[in-house]
Amino acid sequence: MVSAKSKVIKPLVRHMRPAPLFVAAVTPFRLSVTVGLEKKEINAKSIMSIMTACIKQGSEIEIRCDGEDEEEALTVAVTQVESGLGELGKLK
Repeated sequence: MVSAKSKVIKPLVRHMRPAPLFVAAVTPFRLSVTVGLEKKEINAKSIMSIMTACIKQGSEIEIRCDGEDEEEALTVAVTQVESGLGELGKLK
């Protein structure tokens, strides 16, 4: 398992676009991806879980990846959050 802390630049729930972009970035990986926010453990591959978690701009989250390609998946997830969830590039 690998993890990294990241500060949310663009809220994941304010608009409909950020949550699906984040989920789309981590879904292709064959592993477990979770987001830790305060005392919550959020499934990062579930759009509904991400949207209902109310992850706000400025929040510090911990992204955890466990499984195949965990280092690559963590890099992709952190990059997505720290770039403000802009346009997705080639992921895999």
